[in-house]
Amino acid sequence: MLDRRLYLHLVTWLGQWPAGPGLHVVGSRRRGRPAWDGRLRPAIAVGSAGRTVLSVPPERVEAIRALARGPEPELLAALPAAVGQPDWALNWDTFRWSLTPAPLPDVGEWADPDAPGFPPWLRLFDREVLVVRDDDGGYLAGVGIKRHDAHGHELAVGTVPGARGRGLARRLVAQAARRVLDEGAVPTYRHDPANVASARVAEAAGFPDRGWRSYGVYPP
Repeated sequence: MLDRRLYLHLVTWLGQWPAGPGLHVVGSRRRGRPAWDGRLRPAIAVGSAGRTVLSVPPERVEAIRALARGPEPELLAALPAAVGQPDWALNWDTFRWSLTPAPLPDVGEWADPDAPGFPPWLRLFDREVLVVRDDDGGYLAGVGIKRHDAHGHELAVGTVPGARGRGLARRLVAQAARRVLDEGAVPTYRHDPANVASARVAEAAGFPDRGWRSYGVYPP
């Protein structure tokens, strides 16, 4: 049975879950509202085992359902324009979650995302981020939490090139995942399927690949 927190996250984030066989196009007002970083996400899909929910603005549902009756490649190619953003990109991700993060030792400290020396991507977050610094206070690696809703919080991690290979990312992800679970939500993790390094971090931190995939229309 699907974890209740993950179920509530998918229902809230997408507008419907579970999905029966095939592709289900559903409308959600959330697709017309700014996401965690203040930018729109006009189309988001999550699926596994031949069952997918594609969440789009309510006023776009019928047009996209008509596209979905045709070949999938044509739907995917037309999706950015179909949600009103023809210049945006369609991105695919491996979708993971964890209920039992790896028992790796904590390595980071929680800090204000606007602290000096942090990379621009961490400054997008509106709450504390988890970071590792060197002995001189320089940034080495960090995790931000995308709080999509009360039930599902997605982790994003980054490490400077000179600090890679030291296991910092996996320890940070596991540490942040424990905090998310303590807050009553389920931690999720998405990455480009071709990003082998990110996949290894996820596996080592306790986020197995269960065969779930997601895609969406994102700002360039």
